[in-house]
Amino acid sequence: MRLIGASEAVASARKLLEELYALVRSGKPLQPRDVRESLRMLQQKPDVDLRDVYEDVLAAVGSRQRIAAKTLNQRRYIEMIREHDLVFAIGPAGTGKTYLAMAMAVAALNRHEVSRIVLCRPAVEAGEKLGFLPGDLVEKVNPYLRPLYDALYDMMDLSKAERLVERGVIEVAPLAFMRGRTLNDAFVILDEAQNATHEQMKMFLTRLGFNSRAVVTGDITQIDLPAETRSGLVEAVQILERVAEIAIMRFEEGDVVRHPLVQSIIRAYESHRPSDRSGSG
Repeated sequence: MRLIGASEAVASARKLLEELYALVRSGKPLQPRDVRESLRMLQQKPDVDLRDVYEDVLAAVGSRQRIAAKTLNQRRYIEMIREHDLVFAIGPAGTGKTYLAMAMAVAALNRHEVSRIVLCRPAVEAGEKLGFLPGDLVEKVNPYLRPLYDALYDMMDLSKAERLVERGVIEVAPLAFMRGRTLNDAFVILDEAQNATHEQMKMFLTRLGFNSRAVVTGDITQIDLPAETRSGLVEAVQILERVAEIAIMRFEEGDVVRHPLVQSIIRAYESHRPSDRSGSG
């Protein structure tokens, strides 16, 4: 392949091609979006090593599923989780906040760094009143926890995951069930934390016990709490931002790794002015 252009541009293009070829030789399947994202990363940080960014989070634990960062911010997020016992991740849908945290939790469990995984989220309806749901308590709250199960089953063999859930090694529960508990030797993930109240967030953050770590994820643009109720996530980030032992990752629209249309949707909503909410266009 011949590269023609300004010397700086040619050097960047050569670095991109050589590193992408190296990734292919290492067994990583490349999609068109990976090439575009790699180019964007090199433009942001010319000395970045793409092999470090695309390191397989679960490779060391023998998982058949390959999970790796797709953006520089996702790579920073993984490093934050490795280096801090409490990490807040804030950003739009599709940035991998919960998915990567789940992968890090599974890796920590398989490496025997923790003895259990606890996954929880507030049981808050997203703008719909579902009324009284049938079944016992577990059956009533399970619909709210379905996304956490989906991510878990995506990373672990279904039968193995179900056995671990039955044995209590992996626990999926509503946030309200955390009250009064002390979580020792655990990797705890609080998902959809923007829907936690002040009291719930404080309660959750004080559950951490010895040899435990927690990741709190949420999208502060999609708060489903009543208008007069302040989000516990927004408040917690403001209060704890200066605590050195706590890391805060703020994802951006460019970190969305779902369908390319999702980025356009997020961009459109962010530019939409409140005064335009009349519905008349």
